[in-house]
Amino acid sequence: MAAAALPNFHEVSSPEHFQNLLSEDLSRVSLINFWAPWAEPCKQMNEVVIELAKKYPQVLVLEVEAEDQADIAESFDIEAVPAFVILRGHTLLSRISGADAPALTQELAKHTQPPSSIKPQSATDRAPALPAEAETAEQLTARLRKLMTQADVVLFMKGSPDTPRCGFSRRIVGLLRNESVAFSSFDILQDESVRQGLKVLNDWPTFPQLIVKGEFVGGLDVVQEMVDNGELKTLLA
Repeated sequence: MAAAALPNFHEVSSPEHFQNLLSEDLSRVSLINFWAPWAEPCKQMNEVVIELAKKYPQVLVLEVEAEDQADIAESFDIEAVPAFVILRGHTLLSRISGADAPALTQELAKHTQPPSSIKPQSATDRAPALPAEAETAEQLTARLRKLMTQADVVLFMKGSPDTPRCGFSRRIVGLLRNESVAFSSFDILQDESVRQGLKVLNDWPTFPQLIVKGEFVGGLDVVQEMVDNGELKTLLA
Protein backbone atom coordinates (compact mmCIF):
# COMPACT_ATOMS: atom_id res chain seq x y z
CA MET A 1 0.00 0.00 0.00
CA ALA A 2 1.42 3.39 -1.02
CA ALA A 3 1.53 6.20 1.50
CA ALA A 4 -0.91 8.23 -0.61
CA ALA A 5 -3.50 5.47 -0.18
CA LEU A 6 -3.36 5.65 3.62
CA PRO A 7 -6.26 7.79 4.92
CA ASN A 8 -4.31 8.76 8.06
CA PHE A 9 -1.13 9.84 6.18
CA HIS A 10 -0.70 13.39 4.85
CA GLU A 11 2.13 15.39 3.28
CA VAL A 12 1.80 18.85 4.78
CA SER A 13 1.67 21.63 2.19
CA SER A 14 1.34 24.73 4.39
CA PRO A 15 1.00 25.87 8.02
CA GLU A 16 -2.75 26.24 7.45
CA HIS A 17 -2.98 22.70 6.12
CA PHE A 18 -1.02 21.50 9.14
CA GLN A 19 -3.27 23.27 11.66
CA ASN A 20 -6.45 22.12 9.95
CA LEU A 21 -5.34 18.49 10.07
CA LEU A 22 -4.32 18.71 13.72
CA SER A 23 -7.54 20.46 14.73
CA GLU A 24 -9.87 17.87 13.21
CA ASP A 25 -9.71 15.73 16.37
CA LEU A 26 -7.94 17.14 19.43
CA SER A 27 -8.12 13.79 21.24
CA ARG A 28 -6.22 12.02 18.47
CA VAL A 29 -2.54 11.06 18.67
CA SER A 30 -0.45 12.54 15.87
CA LEU A 31 3.02 11.62 14.62
CA ILE A 32 4.89 14.42 12.85
CA ASN A 33 7.87 13.44 10.71
CA PHE A 34 10.28 16.32 9.98
CA TRP A 35 12.56 15.37 7.10
CA ALA A 36 14.66 16.67 4.22
CA PRO A 37 15.07 15.07 0.78
CA TRP A 38 18.88 15.38 0.82
CA ALA A 39 19.33 13.47 4.12
CA GLU A 40 19.82 9.75 3.58
CA PRO A 41 18.68 8.81 7.13
CA CYS A 42 15.39 10.59 6.42
CA LYS A 43 14.72 8.34 3.43
CA GLN A 44 15.14 5.27 5.63
CA MET A 45 12.96 6.70 8.40
CA ASN A 46 10.25 7.73 5.92
CA GLU A 47 9.76 4.04 5.20
CA VAL A 48 9.51 3.32 8.92
CA VAL A 49 6.90 6.07 9.28
CA ILE A 50 4.79 4.60 6.47
CA GLU A 51 4.85 1.22 8.18
CA LEU A 52 3.79 2.85 11.46
CA ALA A 53 0.95 4.62 9.66
CA LYS A 54 -0.25 1.23 8.41
CA LYS A 55 0.10 -0.35 11.85
CA TYR A 56 -1.70 2.47 13.68
CA PRO A 57 -4.57 3.66 11.46
CA GLN A 58 -5.98 5.63 14.42
CA VAL A 59 -2.84 7.83 14.48
CA LEU A 60 -2.65 10.95 12.30
CA VAL A 61 0.70 10.83 10.50
CA LEU A 62 2.00 14.11 9.05
CA GLU A 63 5.09 14.38 6.88
CA VAL A 64 6.71 17.84 7.01
CA GLU A 65 9.63 18.80 4.76
CA ALA A 66 11.51 20.86 7.34
CA GLU A 67 13.21 23.40 5.10
CA ASP A 68 10.19 23.82 2.81
CA GLN A 69 7.89 24.32 5.83
CA ALA A 70 10.33 26.34 7.94
CA ASP A 71 7.60 28.05 9.99
CA ILE A 72 6.28 24.70 11.21
CA ALA A 73 9.79 23.37 11.90
CA GLU A 74 10.71 26.49 13.86
CA SER A 75 7.53 26.32 15.93
CA PHE A 76 8.67 22.89 17.15
CA ASP A 77 12.33 23.98 17.56
CA ILE A 78 13.49 21.49 14.94
CA GLU A 79 17.21 22.04 14.42
CA ALA A 80 18.15 18.81 12.67
CA VAL A 81 16.54 16.05 10.64
CA PRO A 82 15.19 13.49 10.90
CA ALA A 83 13.15 14.49 13.92
CA PHE A 84 9.80 13.27 15.19
CA VAL A 85 7.15 14.78 17.42
CA ILE A 86 4.23 12.88 18.95
CA LEU A 87 1.21 14.95 19.99
CA ARG A 88 -2.24 14.43 21.40
CA GLY A 89 -4.19 17.31 19.95
CA HIS A 90 -1.78 20.20 20.51
CA THR A 91 -0.15 18.64 23.59
CA LEU A 92 3.42 17.41 23.23
CA LEU A 93 3.84 13.78 24.28
CA SER A 94 7.31 12.93 23.01
CA ARG A 95 10.23 14.02 20.82
CA ILE A 96 12.65 11.69 19.06
CA SER A 97 15.77 12.97 17.30
CA GLY A 98 17.72 11.11 14.66
CA ALA A 99 17.18 7.89 12.76
CA ASP A 100 16.21 5.89 15.83
CA ALA A 101 13.49 3.53 14.56
CA PRO A 102 13.27 1.44 17.77
CA ALA A 103 12.79 4.54 19.94
CA LEU A 104 10.17 5.98 17.59
CA THR A 105 8.28 2.67 17.45
CA GLN A 106 8.41 2.29 21.22
CA GLU A 107 7.22 5.83 21.93
CA LEU A 108 4.33 5.62 19.48
CA ALA A 109 3.26 2.26 20.90
CA LYS A 110 3.35 3.71 24.42
CA HIS A 111 1.17 6.67 23.56
CA THR A 112 -1.40 4.68 21.59
CA GLN A 113 -2.15 2.31 24.47
CA PRO A 114 -5.33 2.89 26.46
CA PRO A 115 -4.38 4.82 29.63
CA SER A 116 -5.46 1.95 31.90
CA SER A 117 -3.07 -0.46 30.17
CA ILE A 118 0.04 1.62 30.86
CA LYS A 119 1.67 0.05 33.87
CA PRO A 120 3.39 2.58 36.11
CA GLN A 121 6.93 1.73 37.04
CA SER A 122 7.38 0.42 40.55
CA ALA A 123 10.22 1.60 42.71
CA THR A 124 12.02 -1.68 42.07
CA ASP A 125 11.65 -1.30 38.28
CA ARG A 126 13.52 1.97 38.21
CA ALA A 127 17.28 2.03 38.31
CA PRO A 128 18.59 4.51 40.88
CA ALA A 129 19.69 7.76 39.30
CA LEU A 130 23.38 8.36 39.73
CA PRO A 131 24.46 11.99 39.97
CA ALA A 132 26.64 13.00 37.06
CA GLU A 133 29.98 14.53 37.91
CA ALA A 134 29.67 18.17 36.98
CA GLU A 135 32.21 19.66 34.59
CA THR A 136 33.52 23.00 35.79
CA ALA A 137 33.58 26.02 33.48
CA GLU A 138 37.39 25.83 33.38
CA GLN A 139 37.33 22.13 32.48
CA LEU A 140 34.79 22.73 29.72
CA THR A 141 36.81 25.59 28.25
CA ALA A 142 39.93 23.44 28.25
CA ARG A 143 38.03 20.64 26.52
CA LEU A 144 36.63 23.04 23.92
CA ARG A 145 40.10 24.41 23.19
CA LYS A 146 41.40 20.87 22.75
CA LEU A 147 38.59 20.04 20.33
CA MET A 148 39.18 23.25 18.39
CA THR A 149 42.86 22.38 17.90
CA GLN A 150 42.46 18.68 17.02
CA ALA A 151 43.25 19.60 13.39
CA ASP A 152 44.17 22.69 11.38
CA VAL A 153 40.54 22.95 10.25
CA VAL A 154 37.71 21.78 12.51
CA LEU A 155 34.02 21.98 11.65
CA PHE A 156 31.49 21.89 14.49
CA MET A 157 28.29 20.81 12.79
CA LYS A 158 25.01 18.95 13.15
CA GLY A 159 25.62 15.36 12.15
CA SER A 160 28.68 14.17 10.24
CA PRO A 161 30.09 15.23 6.85
CA ASP A 162 28.59 12.15 5.19
CA THR A 163 25.27 12.37 7.06
CA PRO A 164 24.62 16.04 7.88
CA ARG A 165 21.46 16.71 9.88
CA CYS A 166 20.72 20.29 8.86
CA GLY A 167 20.84 22.13 5.57
CA PHE A 168 23.45 24.66 6.74
CA SER A 169 25.83 21.88 7.80
CA ARG A 170 25.30 20.12 4.47
CA ARG A 171 26.09 23.29 2.53
CA ILE A 172 29.27 24.16 4.46
CA VAL A 173 30.56 20.61 4.03
CA GLY A 174 29.96 21.00 0.30
CA LEU A 175 31.87 24.28 0.25
CA LEU A 176 34.87 22.80 2.06
CA ARG A 177 34.94 19.73 -0.14
CA ASN A 178 34.65 21.81 -3.30
CA GLU A 179 37.68 23.79 -2.11
CA SER A 180 39.54 20.49 -1.33
CA VAL A 181 39.91 21.52 2.31
CA ALA A 182 40.93 18.71 4.66
CA PHE A 183 38.99 19.08 7.91
CA SER A 184 38.02 17.30 11.09
CA SER A 185 34.44 17.48 12.37
CA PHE A 186 32.50 17.25 15.62
CA ASP A 187 28.78 16.50 15.92
CA ILE A 188 27.45 19.05 18.40
CA LEU A 189 24.14 17.16 18.67
CA GLN A 190 26.00 14.47 20.60
CA ASP A 191 27.29 16.77 23.36
CA GLU A 192 25.09 19.51 24.79
CA SER A 193 27.94 20.94 26.88
CA VAL A 194 30.07 21.47 23.78
CA ARG A 195 27.10 22.87 21.90
CA GLN A 196 26.28 25.49 24.53
CA GLY A 197 29.92 26.14 25.46
CA LEU A 198 30.96 27.01 21.91
CA LYS A 199 28.14 29.51 21.60
CA VAL A 200 29.62 31.41 24.55
CA LEU A 201 33.32 30.88 23.81
CA ASN A 202 33.03 31.97 20.17
CA ASP A 203 30.24 34.49 20.78
CA TRP A 204 28.29 32.90 17.93
CA PRO A 205 24.77 31.54 18.57
CA THR A 206 24.34 29.08 15.70
CA PHE A 207 25.96 26.13 13.96
CA PRO A 208 27.90 25.15 11.93
CA GLN A 209 31.03 26.87 13.22
CA LEU A 210 34.35 26.68 11.36
CA ILE A 211 37.63 26.78 13.27
CA VAL A 212 40.97 27.34 11.51
CA LYS A 213 44.23 26.88 13.42
CA GLY A 214 42.39 27.08 16.72
CA GLU A 215 40.59 30.33 15.90
CA PHE A 216 36.89 30.79 15.19
CA VAL A 217 36.26 31.87 11.59
CA GLY A 218 32.46 31.96 11.28
CA GLY A 219 29.35 30.18 10.13
CA LEU A 220 28.04 29.30 6.69
CA ASP A 221 27.51 32.85 5.41
CA VAL A 222 30.99 33.97 6.48
CA VAL A 223 32.65 30.92 4.96
CA GLN A 224 30.67 31.33 1.73
CA GLU A 225 31.89 34.93 1.46
CA MET A 226 35.48 33.87 2.17
CA VAL A 227 35.29 31.24 -0.56
CA ASP A 228 33.83 33.76 -3.02
CA ASN A 229 36.52 36.40 -2.41
CA GLY A 230 39.45 33.98 -2.00
CA GLU A 231 40.08 34.74 1.66
CA LEU A 232 39.66 31.10 2.70
CA LYS A 233 42.47 29.92 0.42
CA THR A 234 44.68 32.71 1.72
CA LEU A 235 43.90 31.78 5.33
CA LEU A 236 44.69 28.12 4.74
CA ALA A 237 47.85 28.77 2.73
